[in-house]
Amino acid sequence: MEFTIAYGVVAVIALLLSGLFGTLESALTPISRARVETMVKDEVSGAKALSRVVEARANQINMLVMLRTILDAVAAVFAAMLAMDLLSSDAWAIIAAVASVTLLQFSIIGVFARTAGRRNPYTISLKAAPWLVIVNRVLGPVSRLLIWVGNLFHPGEDFRDGPYSTEVELREMVDIAQEKGVVETAEGRMIQNIFDLASTHARQIMVPRPEMIWIEGEKTARQATTLMVRSGHSRVPVIGENVDEIVGVAYLKDMFGPSGTPVAPDTVLSTLMRDPLFIPDSKPLDVLLQEMQRVNTHIAIVIDEFGNVAGLLTMEDLLEEIVGEITDEYDDDEDAPIEFVAARTLRAQARLPLDDLVDFLADNLDYELAFEEDVTDSVDTVAGLLSYELGRVPLPGSAIVHDGLRYTAEGGRDRRGRIKTRSVLIEVPEPAEAPMEDSDGGSEDK
Repeated sequence: MEFTIAYGVVAVIALLLSGLFGTLESALTPISRARVETMVKDEVSGAKALSRVVEARANQINMLVMLRTILDAVAAVFAAMLAMDLLSSDAWAIIAAVASVTLLQFSIIGVFARTAGRRNPYTISLKAAPWLVIVNRVLGPVSRLLIWVGNLFHPGEDFRDGPYSTEVELREMVDIAQEKGVVETAEGRMIQNIFDLASTHARQIMVPRPEMIWIEGEKTARQATTLMVRSGHSRVPVIGENVDEIVGVAYLKDMFGPSGTPVAPDTVLSTLMRDPLFIPDSKPLDVLLQEMQRVNTHIAIVIDEFGNVAGLLTMEDLLEEIVGEITDEYDDDEDAPIEFVAARTLRAQARLPLDDLVDFLADNLDYELAFEEDVTDSVDTVAGLLSYELGRVPLPGSAIVHDGLRYTAEGGRDRRGRIKTRSVLIEVPEPAEAPMEDSDGGSEDK
């Protein structure tokens, strides 16, 4: 009999503690970091501890979820033991235990706890913060380890801070706000994009190496200025012996003195360049944004796992990940990847894969095109083919002849005034004129 009472007491205590942790979890979710900082300045009791909790809010919530899971399991086990002592049938005892724990945990304790947490978030959080800091110091590593183990079994992109973190609930809140019309669709998309910065890496948005515009360090200020004005880029990487040796970054404003007068035209560029910022291609964008703000730079050189230059990334690229692409009245609504402009002349988007070009020619012109292995190993797109043949980034007007086909870069200035190749005009020879093989190709530049 004594054990029977003990089983019931333990089950009830476990459920009450689970409800308490549910209250804390609900209270922490809507806490504003800015308001907590104001409380710290006003020396509100518990505000400093709450500030530490908010800084690691995801870890705190993960720990609370772990504790609730443990306590719910304890309550279920002891409720089952209590029911087995009171009922003769073990099957009915288990059913009764599950039903009672579910009723208490979800309908009574669960609803009450979460409602209390959401109605009084700051009052509850301020009182609980000092204890949460202590408990998280002990159990936080355990919850982080379990989150890491769980992510190992989840295919694809995982949540770095676990699926119980505030980010997930905020995403849901944004979706609900959009459905109710509180948040506009564009605003909701921007908020979601901010969350995505943490799971997006530099390699995913960088300007790839074949599309980089660079200049040699021994060039003069006059040559650098001409290149920047022609390309529309105000910052250009400076290389040494090859592209993998980035020695600095040339800024257009550094080509002019304090009074706005140009520096001496024959000034060697290496004396004017600034130190580059190198980043791994795996760096998350939220961390990169903070780093670029801290070092006060607008351009970063992306390095791959082998130490080679993979591309570059600018502050504008990061901001576009939040606000999205901005088009103006001169941009086409939607351009086809590849289309005919004459009987045997095509216009292809600059990033059209070479495989798609081969398939299009075979299906529409019955023209067999095959690229050499050294080409396919080096480039993937039509614009990349021009870069490969020219040995540099193609500007509008640049042209090559490869395997009998003539490729001419087309484009103009984008919304930031930079000259970019947007499409490539491809002239296909008549069948009788098509050469048997032209493995070397040729190039010319207008």
